[in-house]
Amino acid sequence: MKSMIQKTLYTISVAIVGLVGTSCSDYLETPTKSSLGESVIFSDPDLARGAVDGIKVPLGETNSYRGRFLPWYGMNTDVEWYNSSQTAGENADLAVYNAKPNNTNMNTENNAWAMMYAGIERANLCIRGLRLYGDPLPGTELGYLLGESLTLRAIIYADLVKTWGDVVARFEPITTETIYLPKSSRDVIYKQLLADLEEAATLVPWPNETTATSSVERINKAFVKGLRARLCLAASGYSQYPDGIHRSTDPALSVSTLYPIARQECEDVINSGTAMLEPLFETVFKKNNQDNVTAGGETLWELPFADGRGRMLFTFAVRHLSADQHTDQARGGQAGPVPSLFYDYDLKDTRRDITCVPYQYGTADKDTKFARQELVNLNTWFFGKYRYEWMGRHVTSTNDDGVNKLYMRYAEILFMAAETANELDGPAAAAPYLKQIRQRAFVASDWPTKVDAYINALNTKEDMFKALVEEHKFEFAGEMERKQALIRWNLLKTKLDEAKADMHALQDKTGDYADVPGALYFTYAADKETLVVYGLNRGESGSAPSGYTLKDWTELADTKIESLYTGDPNTRQYWPIWQIFLDGSNGKLVNDYNY
Repeated sequence: MKSMIQKTLYTISVAIVGLVGTSCSDYLETPTKSSLGESVIFSDPDLARGAVDGIKVPLGETNSYRGRFLPWYGMNTDVEWYNSSQTAGENADLAVYNAKPNNTNMNTENNAWAMMYAGIERANLCIRGLRLYGDPLPGTELGYLLGESLTLRAIIYADLVKTWGDVVARFEPITTETIYLPKSSRDVIYKQLLADLEEAATLVPWPNETTATSSVERINKAFVKGLRARLCLAASGYSQYPDGIHRSTDPALSVSTLYPIARQECEDVINSGTAMLEPLFETVFKKNNQDNVTAGGETLWELPFADGRGRMLFTFAVRHLSADQHTDQARGGQAGPVPSLFYDYDLKDTRRDITCVPYQYGTADKDTKFARQELVNLNTWFFGKYRYEWMGRHVTSTNDDGVNKLYMRYAEILFMAAETANELDGPAAAAPYLKQIRQRAFVASDWPTKVDAYINALNTKEDMFKALVEEHKFEFAGEMERKQALIRWNLLKTKLDEAKADMHALQDKTGDYADVPGALYFTYAADKETLVVYGLNRGESGSAPSGYTLKDWTELADTKIESLYTGDPNTRQYWPIWQIFLDGSNGKLVNDYNY
């Protein structure tokens, strides 16, 4: 069998000359071969821009980020799960820490693993070409393109490492001598990425400083610094190694070395004034769903998809059972919040109803195509951050929706600033950052109790850290950020076990969930589409208002709860390398962790 890496080498050998003229919004256009040489391409800003845009092309391919990585990496956590995780099969195995090298959904030659390395090879060619022929200085277009290339490569490598642990390090274009390589330590890769991002920050302007950085589909300095901070925390945090879970033993990746760097990067972004929290939490996600890519708000960078590509709503949106007034795509609802999350939010937290949705859109009338919201059951919730009904266009594709992946937002900058400040200087230093997050979550009249008194009571580093871990779940649930955070905090299995216990208590209406109602009552608003529900909130018991219909709200089985994980999360933090890539590696690649 011809090696997959050899096939990749052949494909990527024409990546640069074949992608000139490809734009960000045209990712899936088929590239054509060109006779232009690297010296011509990388000395010309317009030609080089097309080549750099081409780095992202493999990420949108069918079984790459679009259809395999984004829909599956990130589940299951203490706040997010695959809604069919109790149904045994290849899909469930990916979510419940039981993935195998021959997983039929993943074990294909065009899987995300191959496409990520295709993107890396394109980046390597761009980086080499720009350095050799482009004179890429700060303040120049070619300098910006080098910074963008370095950052795109870092994005892909960051995702490779968080998904597979130790992977092959390729920071130069493939040659016949380097076709087959073994895995490298993730420590080596992290150090290279941190150095690359430090350089990229000198080359890439702030949001809205140039035409290129006026869109969050292009790389900007705030994102580069935020990504570097994220990688500092990941590299210095806990993760699974072949000999167990621990921090890196490399002094260059220690907490004492990397936390000050992460803190400074976050403070640079905050002090720049080039990004901000949206005043309302829901605005972040409405903008994302509406394809608003204007820089200067909360979004720092989005992985862009053309309108006919990408599956963020297809996978994660509130479910629509049929084509209706909002979409022609009967999709959504593959994953959702664990049922206990809704009840863990403070009743006055405005993030709750944006994040946790207890209804789907039912089957539409065959003549009018009108559908209305209908309650599901306690065991099935949906992420309200993704909604077809918020889109500015009507999806007609059967497979894709084209909504971008929101990769990083300003709220994460504040969280990382708080975490590093707490570690280095204590809770008083972290408080101002957490205060901004809490103030946005609650209306101003509740700030004295929900913000000021709450934060003032966090008097120790341990108390502040626990509060940040808790706040993180309320802020980022459904964005697939939680899993890596739990891993680096060494809390993955601990929090998964807590979530199981919470769901059992919710099932039995005991402990912290004793005041959760067992039945709901509903009617419809004047638009005859929107549900009005009584009994959803804690303490709402007794008779419902006149005209409401009873809905049983008790279905949460032990088998569903226990399906949060079936393999041991502490020994299955990573996916295995898929068998097809092992077989095509000339014996260089192996799986660790007893796969």
